[in-house]
Amino acid sequence: MRAPPERLAAPGAWWSLAPEALLAALHSSREGLSPREAAQRWRTHGPNTVRADEAPAWPRLLLRQFTNPLVLILLFGAAVSLLLHERTEAAIILVIVAGSALLGFVQEWRASAAIARLRRRLALHAQVQRGGAWHTLPTSRLVPGDIVRLAAGHLVPADALVLEAKDFLVTEAALTGESMPVEKRPGTCDANAPLARRENCVFLGSSVRSGTATVLVAATGPDTAFGAVAARLAQREPETDFARGVRRFGELLLRVMIVMVLFVVLVNQWLGRPMVESLMFAVALAVGLSPELLPAIVSVTVARGAHAMARRGVLVRRLEAIENLGSIDVLCTDKTGTLTVGDMALSGALGPDGQASARVLRWAHANAALETGIANALDAALVAAGQVQGLSVEAFRKIDEIPYDFQRRRLTIVVAEEGAGEGTHRIVTKGAFDNVLAACAQVRAGEEARALDEAERRRLADMFRARSEEGFRVLGLATRRVPAQAHYTLADEAGMCFEGLLLFLDPVKPGAAQTLRDLAALGIRVKVITGDNRHVAAHVAGALGLATETLLTGEQLAAMRDEALWQQARHADVFAEIDPQQKERIVRALQRTGHAVGYLGDGINDAPALHAADVGISVDQAVDVARESADIVLLRPDLDVLRRGVEDGRRTFANTLKYIGITTSANFGNMVSMALGTLFLPFLPLAAKQILLNNFLSDLPSIAISTDRVDPERLAAPQRWQVKDLQRFMIVFGLISTVFDLLTFLLLHRWFHADEATFQTAWFSVSLLTELAVVLVLRTRGAFWRSAPSTLLWGTTLAVGVLALLLPLLAPLQSLFGFVALSPSLLAALLGVVLAYLVATELLKRRIGAA
Repeated sequence: MRAPPERLAAPGAWWSLAPEALLAALHSSREGLSPREAAQRWRTHGPNTVRADEAPAWPRLLLRQFTNPLVLILLFGAAVSLLLHERTEAAIILVIVAGSALLGFVQEWRASAAIARLRRRLALHAQVQRGGAWHTLPTSRLVPGDIVRLAAGHLVPADALVLEAKDFLVTEAALTGESMPVEKRPGTCDANAPLARRENCVFLGSSVRSGTATVLVAATGPDTAFGAVAARLAQREPETDFARGVRRFGELLLRVMIVMVLFVVLVNQWLGRPMVESLMFAVALAVGLSPELLPAIVSVTVARGAHAMARRGVLVRRLEAIENLGSIDVLCTDKTGTLTVGDMALSGALGPDGQASARVLRWAHANAALETGIANALDAALVAAGQVQGLSVEAFRKIDEIPYDFQRRRLTIVVAEEGAGEGTHRIVTKGAFDNVLAACAQVRAGEEARALDEAERRRLADMFRARSEEGFRVLGLATRRVPAQAHYTLADEAGMCFEGLLLFLDPVKPGAAQTLRDLAALGIRVKVITGDNRHVAAHVAGALGLATETLLTGEQLAAMRDEALWQQARHADVFAEIDPQQKERIVRALQRTGHAVGYLGDGINDAPALHAADVGISVDQAVDVARESADIVLLRPDLDVLRRGVEDGRRTFANTLKYIGITTSANFGNMVSMALGTLFLPFLPLAAKQILLNNFLSDLPSIAISTDRVDPERLAAPQRWQVKDLQRFMIVFGLISTVFDLLTFLLLHRWFHADEATFQTAWFSVSLLTELAVVLVLRTRGAFWRSAPSTLLWGTTLAVGVLALLLPLLAPLQSLFGFVALSPSLLAALLGVVLAYLVATELLKRRIGAA
């Protein structure tokens, strides 16, 4: 094999080449690349990704801190100060800007790095042939020339040419818009064939619906068809409810800031004050109103929530899903593995007479052991039961396989048996009872087979129903001896002999019923959506305490108009015999009636419903397409793990709203106070540099809000972003702050006859202390002394509070910021105002509720 060039690329129309020609062009072979060659190509081609999940480069993240419009306004103010030779003023502004930017940078960098580490835990893997041996590798390590094996449930990891395929159906909706799976097979296509017509290729962004294939990677990462349109496909995702709330609240603040700036500038000009001083004061007021650390606070709070959830077995793939997880009020889930133990065991292999049958177990074991399609717990249970009985497949030679699909609901294996004579094969089919029975014309009676009449069909259906009502998952098994042929199709699944039933038991988890009650206490109603028959579903639901009177079947859903389903879906707790296409329809119906829906699924057929749900939830062992469609991934299929995740989501949401509500209300009150103070005071209440310092110091404890405890009642119900409630909160608690501010102005001006320096120093200390103290009051809806804040929040608040009292006493800062020492009597009066304000705020909070 020749050494590849520095950067190897497939020919332009590589789908028009025969497999051997493309292998030669890529300097590869059917044994794959050597590990050394693959490593070299990876260094030149880079990771097989179209977007990076790594933490952003620190220079870019640092630069982003200075793109905030408010920061740009401050930098403009600093430039104006320099032009007017106010170097001290400019230096103060630049130091505060640098401090805020550095604080935001450190927090966001740590948060983004932590999230990148969580995402790497969920990296996809593929079966790759290197040096003639198969290895499991991260898909990001694939390079052109690799040989990859695909099966049902896999996501296609790169653009590739099909070398071998068996009943290989691929869903390409993300690229072509075609919702139905298309069959892929080896061969060549015209060089000018559009993507949708390239039947010999698979593409990154598609998923395997059924069957198996071996493919040759032709393009990776940005060189793929998906990468070529990544800019379009990776456009900003639909705005989440939380992001929409942040945007609308930001628009509200912007309107308030514009009005305030215009008011202050006009009033100060009317009073004859210097234009530059007035403008700087107005800009500082506007900056003081905004929660400029909001991006960092949200990043830190969400990252901390993601870490807490990861420790409890819940990994977050999309950060905005944390807030959405806290808002769900309906959870749709399958029963297997979440409500049941998930450890499927074969309880019996019965003949048509209802007696144990070694023949049924032998053929079922052969079918399960030789199939190569979708790995599942039922086949694993059959293989394990066969091994216990000493069964093997050495006497069989596999001829062909007709993979399982969700329409037929059957899996067929064709084998040649030792000693059965040349020229014949045995077809062995297992699957859903009704679907297997429908393919049969005979029924086993000892060593013979007799015609399967209607009376016998009814008897078998009664036996199936009775076993199902006992809680067993029941499959049917059928066989047929046929003349040997090279290939077999769906048409060969006919005229078969019904051999018997396979009984599987998956008991309800011991704590599942309690978990459902716990979820109900959180305001979440669980609805079971399963493909199992109605009898098994009703048995499990009854054991869990779910209502079965309103159980809906797939057949009933198919006959319903959407408007009828909207009403029925709200009342039904169990949906049985559901087709894959109906899962999404159920989710949409629940959303249509105002519910926030979480969907938990782990199969190929769950992807559409996972996409449609407000929060898609999967498990770590799910098929690739389900995991990649999910927002949240559970390390184990356990609803109690999810319950704790919901609580963490609500805790994260509540702490984020705490920062926004408390900070904006305190800032709003102080800013309104200073704007009104300019009307009757002979000087500005605070200098611009003092406003900026005050705002910076009051924001420091806010970083610790992500660690704060949350009231139990905030966790007990789904949470939604309500801009009107935040607006009301900001105005009400902001104006009560303004009332006490104006009383303080009156006290300083009329009682203590404070000069400009004393007034500004006193007001700086009071406003900072009230902003700090009100956090401890408004962080809880209950009495603040009964709800202890987190250690970090309490510690940072206390430290900045002490600093607020010490700043005016520090000589270097006195001259720099225009502070003076305050008399003991004035200081005592100011502390009395702070105390009175906290009492009034606590009483008002009890009347209208906290943030």
